[in-house]
Amino acid sequence: MTDKACPFCTLPTSRILGQNAYAIWFRDGFPVSTGHSLVVPRRHVGSFFEIDEQERSAMLELLDQAKAMAQQEFQPDGYNIGINDGAAAGQTVPHLHIHLIPRFDGDCADPRGGVRWIIPEKADYWSERE
Repeated sequence: MTDKACPFCTLPTSRILGQNAYAIWFRDGFPVSTGHSLVVPRRHVGSFFEIDEQERSAMLELLDQAKAMAQQEFQPDGYNIGINDGAAAGQTVPHLHIHLIPRFDGDCADPRGGVRWIIPEKADYWSERE
């Protein structure tokens, strides 16, 4: 995917809720929950492991801003924070993005395991211990 075809590189400025010199944040166009946000570097780069320290710090600064706004607006009970890095990990837009997904008590029957459910047969590690 080229920069010109990338939905994050061509994002309308009206969708941007926060920004700094190296990154932006905005609400996900296909949210998992209310307030689901994405933090992306301004530079078109695919992997978290390809960014430099300035970009990493800038992204984490905006992640904090996105969390503060979600907390103020929606008062979630928890958060999932995640990066799908590479196609094998489920990355569908090859421009690095951090998901901030607000979670609410009762939004699913049993939230234990969180992101571990990407491989369901390995998610429930606690039943064997109970």
